[in-house]
Amino acid sequence: MNSLIIVFIAGVLFFWAYRFYAKRIESLWQIDPKRPTPAFSKYDGVDYIPAKNWLVLFGHHFASIAGAAPIIGPVIAVMLWGWLPALLWVVLGTIFIGGVHDFSSLITSVKEGGSSVADIAQYVISKRAKILFSLFVWLALILVIAVFAYLCADTFVKEPKIVLPSLGLIPVAMLVGYLLYSLRANNVLTTILGLLLLAGLIFLGNIWHINGNIKIWLLVLFIYCYFASILPVNILLQPRDYLSSFLLFFGVGAGYIGLLLSHPQINMPYYHKWNTAEGNLWPALFVTIACGAVSGFHSLIASGTTSKQIANERHAKRIGYGGMVTEGILAVLAIIATAILFNTKQDFGAVLKSISPIEIFGKGYGLITQSILGGYGQFIAITILSAFILTTLDTATRISRYLTEELFGIKNRYLSTALIVIVSAALAFSGKWNRIWPLFGASNQLVAALALFVLSCWLLSKNKTAKFTLLPAFFMLITTVVALAFQAIRYFINKDIILFWVDICLILLAGFMVWEVSKVTIYGAKRT
Repeated sequence: MNSLIIVFIAGVLFFWAYRFYAKRIESLWQIDPKRPTPAFSKYDGVDYIPAKNWLVLFGHHFASIAGAAPIIGPVIAVMLWGWLPALLWVVLGTIFIGGVHDFSSLITSVKEGGSSVADIAQYVISKRAKILFSLFVWLALILVIAVFAYLCADTFVKEPKIVLPSLGLIPVAMLVGYLLYSLRANNVLTTILGLLLLAGLIFLGNIWHINGNIKIWLLVLFIYCYFASILPVNILLQPRDYLSSFLLFFGVGAGYIGLLLSHPQINMPYYHKWNTAEGNLWPALFVTIACGAVSGFHSLIASGTTSKQIANERHAKRIGYGGMVTEGILAVLAIIATAILFNTKQDFGAVLKSISPIEIFGKGYGLITQSILGGYGQFIAITILSAFILTTLDTATRISRYLTEELFGIKNRYLSTALIVIVSAALAFSGKWNRIWPLFGASNQLVAALALFVLSCWLLSKNKTAKFTLLPAFFMLITTVVALAFQAIRYFINKDIILFWVDICLILLAGFMVWEVSKVTIYGAKRT
């Protein structure tokens, strides 16, 4: 099959979704461009700061939500179950669940003064629901930080040439933040300067390789997470994500231009089998792809940092729904990059055990971009992945700090961040990322389901229809609870005791949360 057919079909569907379906969803929230956003009404110079313009915030938001998951998840899914099931879930999940979830989380938080989804749960459900949701999210974020820290450290060990551009971007971002917010420098010129410095780091990184073992890199990454969480958002987090977004846009753009020029054939079987060592196609594929179709982590970004920086409500669809569609486009590229590598039917699960998902994507991307980037395609692909793993780490740590302060009453941001870093580091040092990934994926999707239930309750409280959020919520709830149950059995059999009990805690917290939600949704359905 010609890969351009897939690109065309996915592109048409994504365009329709943003142009028409998202507009229908947007109408439920009655956007008011004249209403002051929390970035202005609650300005504090640390967390509530209006972005320079909506593109800067889009860059921060997209860099934060993208991470490595929309690449790694689809690669694993293609290898285990086939490219067609992965493609269908990415496209349909993005349009009808992921985009709705992201936009709704963002605009609802904006209308509630920048409140997190957990705080909104207290307003529209109960105080107990807020505590349960916050505990669930807190555990899920610990998994996010641990798995991505290990994944990034492992990549640094295997690809030492990406260390310099990945870590060197930190001081470059701080310089850009200083120029933009302290000196009020021209946005275009400052951006160009930042991108030139980033390009220089990538060039030097290909020459100067920095070696280290995985424990050293884990330590460095957790130190970075600590400072990224406590510093004002416009000093490091926002400018770093902004610059990283250009790196990703370049990578995605080069990938699709490469596809147009080379239009490689896909000879890999479109479907492998239903049952694999990692589980059945349903529910395992849905939680494996994770952020490539829908992600609860996005609701935490949207209501945790983005809603506190957005300058106008009319930007919510561009950033929320548009950001998720862009992530879906990235996931489609990852699917094609994987599918073109293999021409014969074989044991793809066994191949996956010998080659990491990052290596698979790098090789496929290198083939696609050969006519544009020459032999540098694989290096650029892995550099992009590393940069976005870091954006996931710093944003997840910051949001975890918010939750820790609310849940445990630790108002000192230095102490609350230290607690998050210590707990996450303990889990990261205890085992490999591929043992944690399935639990991360399921917990991440379950956060999305619970967030959609909270947003449905908010709509019902305003006497509005909730079918666009409630139906996806039920689907994600059933899918992820079944996936968690299967994983708990596997962890118990393999004697992964820590992960087993984390899994059980997530299932129990979700059950209690759904019980709280059910009372409100049933009442709301009768009232409307």
